[in-house]
Amino acid sequence: MLKGKTAVVTGSTSGIGLGIARELARLGADIVLNGFGNTSEIEAIHKGIERDHGVRVIYNGADMSKAEAVRGLITATVETFGRLDILVNNAGIQFTAPVEEFPAAKWHAILDINLSAAFHGIAAAVPQMKRQRWGRIVNIASAHGLVASTHKAAYVAAKHGLVGLTKVVGLETAGSGVTCNAVCPGWVRTPLVEKQIDDIAAQKNISQKEALKSLLAEKQPSLDFVSPAQLGGTVAFLCSAAADQITGTAISVDGGWTAQ
Repeated sequence: MLKGKTAVVTGSTSGIGLGIARELARLGADIVLNGFGNTSEIEAIHKGIERDHGVRVIYNGADMSKAEAVRGLITATVETFGRLDILVNNAGIQFTAPVEEFPAAKWHAILDINLSAAFHGIAAAVPQMKRQRWGRIVNIASAHGLVASTHKAAYVAAKHGLVGLTKVVGLETAGSGVTCNAVCPGWVRTPLVEKQIDDIAAQKNISQKEALKSLLAEKQPSLDFVSPAQLGGTVAFLCSAAADQITGTAISVDGGWTAQ
């Protein structure tokens, strides 16, 4: 389905981003990986995707907290592949604290990586996509882009902002062959969420298994995690012809979280 297309997936060396990158590669897209991590592990991921799916894969370590680095990632992709078809803005960080205790530096870091990076990537990518008369921008937001939780001021603000940015770009690119949508996952068992499970277990003096159940029961009626592969499938659908008229919207993949 995506043979001959080129996809950039930010924050794709682990977790959700890696699941999305693997699914797009499975469908034939060449992939630009981005993110932090151990050099040998990243190289193994890189080679593994190439081997498993017969596509071209490169790695770009652009720092998503730096505007020029984000725009440079887009420029470098077009220079290398001659095109950019799919941009998945997935990179994100988290920090929790009551608003009156929230460190200003953490606020700025979360806004930079979770929201501003998407803005800079989109601004750099849209002209190329418009020239091609085809492009898919998918912003990985969160259930927290639609509803709030305590102690997550910066994350919730950034993800709500990302959903708003999605709507604007969807309107501005309507009819151009370019679409822009947000995917809003509920709980996904990533390293970020593992830490929250550990914190609940420590705070309540309960086992990991009990903490996991507590986390899911509070928010996610399905009582099951969303998988990176499922999110990859959702992104792939948004890149398909069936989704040509889906733009400027947010799709929840959250086990019923935001239906409550």
